Amino acid sequence: MSGPLDGTLVLDLSRVLAGPWAGQALADLGARVIKVERPGRGDDTRSWGPPYLGSGEHKESAYFLSANRGKESIAIDFKDPRGQSVIRQLARKADILIENYKPGGLKAYGLDYDSICQVNPAIVYCSISGFGQTGPLASKPGYDFIIQAMSGLMSITGTEKPTKVGVAVSDLITGLYATVGILGAYIRARETGQGEFIDISLLDSQLATLANQASNYLVSGNSPDLSGNAHPNIVPYQVFETADDPIVVAVGNDGQFASLCAAINCDDLSSDPRFSSNADRVLNRQSLIILIAAELAKNSAVFWLSALEDNGVPVGPVNSIGEAFNDPHVIERQTVTQLERADLGNIPSVLSPVRFQNYAREEGRAPPALGDSTEAVLGELGLSKLEIEQLLSGGIIEKSK
Repeated sequence: MSGPLDGTLVLDLSRVLAGPWAGQALADLGARVIKVERPGRGDDTRSWGPPYLGSGEHKESAYFLSANRGKESIAIDFKDPRGQSVIRQLARKADILIENYKPGGLKAYGLDYDSICQVNPAIVYCSISGFGQTGPLASKPGYDFIIQAMSGLMSITGTEKPTKVGVAVSDLITGLYATVGILGAYIRARETGQGEFIDISLLDSQLATLANQASNYLVSGNSPDLSGNAHPNIVPYQVFETADDPIVVAVGNDGQFASLCAAINCDDLSSDPRFSSNADRVLNRQSLIILIAAELAKNSAVFWLSALEDNGVPVGPVNSIGEAFNDPHVIERQTVTQLERADLGNIPSVLSPVRFQNYAREEGRAPPALGDSTEAVLGELGLSKLEIEQLLSGGIIEKSK
């Protein structure tokens, strides 16, 4: 069966992570995604290494490979009017366009929404920026690290001082919100012929996903503090040290707390009025954690993982990334696949977590070499071989080596 977005054309003018992440998500759903890149350099992330896969002229950074699965690449200089003309021809055929330039940055090239919707009123045009299309910070460049800091995320992450998350989570969240918005607008566009302009920012997205911590502030008026590896609203729900390796215990209700107490031979704790409800346990957090930690320190992680699991207590190991990917469950789920590209051979890739019962994608397209589809796409637009050769010789476009 065909994918949900088979037959959908996406023009991806974005770079780095938030926009490419959205484009990759749409490609995973079956859309044809044409990534537009600068001749000579391409997406900045192509050089963000090491590590690289391959060597010499034929190498790609692991970073680029993580966010561009399933796409074609065309290398076009759209600062040149001839390049702009090509992009507008593509936009006329596209269903969706994604870009993450500074607000107003594409207007000078006639590639902003107002210009594009003149030739394609049904297009869904998604603009991703650091701070949105309006407001006093609209022109400020948006970088994930800065957004993590400004949004307050870092103020609740870490144990002794504000700490960023280990991946560019603000970019990734924004890419996913962008995908949701695009799909919603695309459904309406298909039904009515009316396109849409989507304004989505990293700061708005990160603020939205502060979730319960945002609500904690809005309800109480108090900014949450660093909570490290503990939960601000649930106890016990944190990392504990064992006799060797740390484990995570995630007790979500009073029944699970009673099971924990039984598993560590401290049944009296579950009937102690200081700890009888989660609200009580939050108020008496420190006293309880000291008691639990003392018991868990008496045996190994393997012992406690088994004992707590057997008692119905949510528990898990603190894995390295290597350990996570080599977990038998992850292997059984076939989470990692190999995509082939002529110049690089096999490229390991993490599959989309969205799995359909009636749509199993065949082996997907590997992240593209710079300009791998330039000639083919321009040929589809009706440009002659002579016209394409003139653009190549003028440095307006580039094809893969």
